[in-house]
Amino acid sequence: MTTLDDMSQEQRRPRPAPEPRAANVNSVLSIAVAVLAVLLGFFILRDLRNDSGVAVPEETAPSGDAATDTTVEVLPVETTVASVQLTAFKVQIANASGVSGSAGLLTTEMQGKGYIVQPAINKSEITPKQTVTVVYYLLGSEAAAARVAQELGGVATAPMPTPIPTETGSLGEASVLILLGTDLAGKPLAIIAGGAAPAPAIVTTTTTG
Repeated sequence: MTTLDDMSQEQRRPRPAPEPRAANVNSVLSIAVAVLAVLLGFFILRDLRNDSGVAVPEETAPSGDAATDTTVEVLPVETTVASVQLTAFKVQIANASGVSGSAGLLTTEMQGKGYIVQPAINKSEITPKQTVTVVYYLLGSEAAAARVAQELGGVATAPMPTPIPTETGSLGEASVLILLGTDLAGKPLAIIAGGAAPAPAIVTTTTTG
């Protein structure tokens, strides 16, 4: 039979501590978060490497005993200008050198080369005497002008100025103008072309209203 003293002793006995469930849950969560962080760090690092933009040079496959040269070859200008047909455009020569008859001489020699050249004329009154020959072109005749400039030893080319620097103020049916300067005036075309440059220079011009 249980007495009051026995019940008091039962109440005074220490009860067992509850199992540390919360601690276990916290530990599991901590481990899961750590693993997730490691995985995220791995994927982020991999994406950064892929998107770094650093180009990896490709290896050139060897041909025989020696490796092939991967240098890009630039095609010479002659390949482009040589494809322009001489009869596809007309040329006008204006004498700006002050040397009498020099434009007519160059006109005859250019015609002998197969160019369609209009009768020679002089520069306009407002155009100063030229010491350097320039080949001017209308829009769309850049390649033709380059062919003519190469024929003249690689002189400079430029868009047609306004007004047109001829005594008539026009080109007639021509689309290319040779404004002959003292550098080429009176010289045979064979001598002029003997020092032909691989590509004519490009110059800029100013226009007047």
